Amino acid sequence: MFRDVSACNTYNYGDSLYWDARYIQEANCGSFDWYQRYVALRPFVRKYVPTTSRVLMVGCGNALMSEDMVKDGYEDIMNIDISSVAIDMMRRKYEHVPQLKYMQMDVRDMSFFPDEAFHSIIDKGTLDSLMCGNNAPISAAQMLGEVCRLLKPGGVYMLITYGDPTVRIPHLSRPVYNWKIELYIISRPGFQRPANSTASANSFLEPVPVNEKGQLPADYVLEDPDSHFIYICKKADELTYLSNPDPLTADDIL
Repeated sequence: MFRDVSACNTYNYGDSLYWDARYIQEANCGSFDWYQRYVALRPFVRKYVPTTSRVLMVGCGNALMSEDMVKDGYEDIMNIDISSVAIDMMRRKYEHVPQLKYMQMDVRDMSFFPDEAFHSIIDKGTLDSLMCGNNAPISAAQMLGEVCRLLKPGGVYMLITYGDPTVRIPHLSRPVYNWKIELYIISRPGFQRPANSTASANSFLEPVPVNEKGQLPADYVLEDPDSHFIYICKKADELTYLSNPDPLTADDIL
């Protein structure tokens, strides 16, 4: 249920052994950013993540995004990844950059961190990886429950994903999280807008209207069929959160 397999293959992307082997094999290939580089995501990051935020970058891999954010003025970024190989590599690379910290950790269990430890959490492809792994709905619920726990009231979880609302909103909109969700859609790198396009050059900077179920309107047309989706999930402030303490049930997970 809700396991979108269109972009999945036979690999278990939720397994640390897979990622350790991959980072060893690609050790000489340089850094790799999934989906989008920071230059394309910067308008959204700067809008929703203050430079003074304590940021958690989940599934950091060997991407340059955290480095680029530090160059852009961000002061405190904790990076985690399930792969000890990736974390060791990044620790060595950035040992002289005090704004960047690295820890090996599974996003499904981040109990090392106390509740409400971060102002902002950024996820570029990590939830997608879990959705391609074994026990995908349970893994997704475990991860998102931890993300919600770690966010301060008013904090933001920014999810960059290939998953459109039909496969992501059912996971993100559970009452227990009590998130206010905004959706943006951004074309893949290198996409050329059709000459007859009526969309403005800056239209991607505007939230996409969704229906009452959080889904795209039936007549909405993606200019780029391989677009990426950015979900801005804002955690309610403490008073609102306490007024809606619905627990996560077995039906929510299964």
